Amino acid sequence: MLAGLMKLVTACWRPSADHYVHMDGDIVGRQDGLLWYKDIGQHEAGEFSMAVVQANSLLEDQSQLESGSLSATESGPHGTFVGIYDGHGGPETARYINNHLFLHLQKFAMEQQGMSADVIRKAFLATEEGFLSLVTKAWPTNPQLAAVGSCCLVGVVCGGVLYVANLGDSRAVLGKLVKSTGEIAAMQLSMEHNAGIEAVRQELQSLHPDDSHIVVLKHGVWRVKGIIQPWSSLCCKIPHPRGAVSQEEREVW
Repeated sequence: MLAGLMKLVTACWRPSADHYVHMDGDIVGRQDGLLWYKDIGQHEAGEFSMAVVQANSLLEDQSQLESGSLSATESGPHGTFVGIYDGHGGPETARYINNHLFLHLQKFAMEQQGMSADVIRKAFLATEEGFLSLVTKAWPTNPQLAAVGSCCLVGVVCGGVLYVANLGDSRAVLGKLVKSTGEIAAMQLSMEHNAGIEAVRQELQSLHPDDSHIVVLKHGVWRVKGIIQPWSSLCCKIPHPRGAVSQEEREVW
């Protein structure tokens, strides 16, 4: 069952000083230098563990786990929401996503009276539009904000269905117990959008045929416009197509 499956999953999230693991107001964990971890916690569908090692002096990344009502009303669908926001260029976008994406998801889930890929897609778009509005207003005094962005990886478990949404080059992996061997097999659930992947470079070149520098090999690494590797992310002002939301159609057992 799902509760048993979730025991197999170790995730890599850390709530920053101001955010965010929400389970009835409980924010706990242990810290050892730059390592933060939580061995076992409870969520709507079972148990979880989480850990992160901070690699930079300025933590540009954010994350959150929300368990309970996935709607703006308690009568709405219940489940678990996990968000991983890998910021680049600064922490502002990841922090904005952490503060707004789940609230937008709750709003659209209430409007549509349930959880769906469309609810998640609308929450992504509303979050991006909100941050771009801030960028526009801040442009005269803080134009650098336009160069800040964040990858965004979300998983939602609701009604026995796992939804995965991804923009950028983070990856969702599911650990599945193989009964015949007793081992855990890794199942990749999301597709990365990274200029290091040849198919991604070809797509970018076909979308921007007049831009010979849309992908540049810099210091042995392929980068979009010679700047960043992920070609699809929230709010970074580099041309990119929209990412996709996928739904794991089978029940999570």
